[in-house]
Amino acid sequence: MGNRQPNTSGLLNKAKEKKVKTRQKVEQAIKRMIKYQQNINFNSVSELAGVSKTYLYNNPDLKERIEYLRKQQEGVPDVKQVKRNVSDKSKDIIIAALRKRVKELEEECKELREQAKINYSDIYNKL
Repeated sequence: MGNRQPNTSGLLNKAKEKKVKTRQKVEQAIKRMIKYQQNINFNSVSELAGVSKTYLYNNPDLKERIEYLRKQQEGVPDVKQVKRNVSDKSKDIIIAALRKRVKELEEECKELREQAKINYSDIYNKL
């Protein structure tokens, strides 16, 4: 018949190892996301760590940490948001400054052309 006292210690040890490795993958993913200032949420962490979202939700400490980091990031705008929020007034100021610069360069170019004409006429008269 069947073994009444099966030796499951090896199986239990492998399960513990797998649990530790999975947790390390999640921790490394979170650290990497913090380092590179990426958005932290359950989807992004699960994708980067290669674990399911269910795993993250079923581990209360990981769930709490991800929620905390996600809330922390809500108030901090990223670079793309800042660029989008440039107001029309500041755009108008930039446009005005660029137009002024173009006008100055056009005047300088005109003066240089006049000077070149004078120089060419002097050279021609010397021949």
